[in-house]
Amino acid sequence: MVRMDKCAAMAVVPCVGRLLALRHGGVVVDHKRHEEATNMPITKEQEADILRLYHAERWLVNTIAKQLHIHHSTVKRALERNGIQPQRLHLRRSMADPFIDLIKSTLQKYPRITGRRIWEMARARGYKGGYDHFTDIVARYRQRPIEAFMRLRTLPGEQAQVDWAHFGKFRVGNAERRLIAFVMVLSWSRQIFLRFYPGDSTSYFLDGHVEAFKFFGGVSREILYDNLKSAVLERAGDAIRFNPDLLELSARYRFAPKPVAVARGNEKGRVERAIRYVRTSFFAARKWTDLKDLNDQALAWCSGLAAERRCPEDRAKTVAEAFSEEKERLIELPANHFYARDVLSAKVGKTPYVRFDLNDYSVPPHVVGRAVTIFANLHTVSISHEGNLVAEHPRCFDRGQQLEEGEHIEELVQRKRAAKKHRAFDRLHHAAPSSKTLLEATALRGSSLGVVTRNLIQMLELYGPAELEVAIQEALQCGSSHYSAVLQILEQRRKRKGLQPPVKLTLPAHASALSTGIKPHSLASYDKPWTTQKEKDNG
Repeated sequence: MVRMDKCAAMAVVPCVGRLLALRHGGVVVDHKRHEEATNMPITKEQEADILRLYHAERWLVNTIAKQLHIHHSTVKRALERNGIQPQRLHLRRSMADPFIDLIKSTLQKYPRITGRRIWEMARARGYKGGYDHFTDIVARYRQRPIEAFMRLRTLPGEQAQVDWAHFGKFRVGNAERRLIAFVMVLSWSRQIFLRFYPGDSTSYFLDGHVEAFKFFGGVSREILYDNLKSAVLERAGDAIRFNPDLLELSARYRFAPKPVAVARGNEKGRVERAIRYVRTSFFAARKWTDLKDLNDQALAWCSGLAAERRCPEDRAKTVAEAFSEEKERLIELPANHFYARDVLSAKVGKTPYVRFDLNDYSVPPHVVGRAVTIFANLHTVSISHEGNLVAEHPRCFDRGQQLEEGEHIEELVQRKRAAKKHRAFDRLHHAAPSSKTLLEATALRGSSLGVVTRNLIQMLELYGPAELEVAIQEALQCGSSHYSAVLQILEQRRKRKGLQPPVKLTLPAHASALSTGIKPHSLASYDKPWTTQKEKDNG
């Protein structure tokens, strides 16, 4: 390795400020998140390299971190474990230098004072610098006591630990959803359950418990939580008000919810380490198509790679072997599983739709202007009025969509003849958004909007919304706004795919004609012996 000379070392300036972005592999990431993601133990070989480069080559902390592709805080920890307090290299005088004595004396007298308060005190004394740089200097002189913790041990089947973990965002159509992981780990065997959700609502939190219990085949006697709102609504010391939905779940599965003490994350260190393991071993560089695909991969990982690692409680066993022993000590599952769902009240406006989670769901016209109750889980959205179910739709995680039941809209259209025309425009707009541009061009040309709309509706029924949207876009790109051009493109695409011409089915207009019964003819006469007419005449 080439030795870095003094001039090159002097050119390395430490990065300061908690909001400073780091660049790794062409991707800019937030400093705080990057530090959390890279806060991983290093190998003995890496620690030896750090010590050699620091002592023998006289490299700076940031230079070592950059060359070994690890975070600078990891380098500092390695040096501190070996009794070395790395000193920062001041390349120039800082505006904060005259206030160092103020920082030291204030911290000595008030150890818990915030860096922002000291910065305000310095500003009152003439400091002109920024907040981030000053608080970073304050952090250098703050003496943080190192607290010792006892190692917590549990019995098999006694305890599990639960927490949420944030994994960024993902897109569903036009919507951007948060990707949240529900993680439950059995404290003795360290068996992990992992499931991803498009948010952190209470219904997802409860559903994660139910799916984890199914995966484990039983329930631990107590479950540890951080003081998150899905578990603890209010807390004043030892006075705790649990989420009533969580209490209902615990009553069904017969476990005791236990929140950890405030600011005592070490008490649930097993789930914290499990989340860190999920980030590095499962989620890093993971490719997935949708949430179902990601959860299928997560389930396979929990039963496979995560279960093959060594059990920390007994290194002679794997996690899977320890889990097979612990499974016998778990509480048996109840006959009926808990049904997790969101329940909220809403009022239907003047149109037969109710808004829920960025989308509109249709309801019958007779509940327009009335209060309804919405029951939603991961798969369905049910709407009831005065205790009666009036509508049920598949759950949509896109945004700006209209989910309709044909009977709801048809009933309203039959009541209002004038609504038919607007209904056609609305249907086209949602099925093929480019139709709006086509109709605007048609209006400018002076052609009949009704004729164009009627023909586009027919094409929609024959070819489907996806094909119609592509054909309209191609027609507009070619400078044509006539419906015949759209039809020609649809036919060309059909022939290229080798498909048969679409056939329009003409059904009776009245619904009763579809259920008309046909009386079958009696076949009893065919069972009689056959006789000729001559035999009949002879008697």
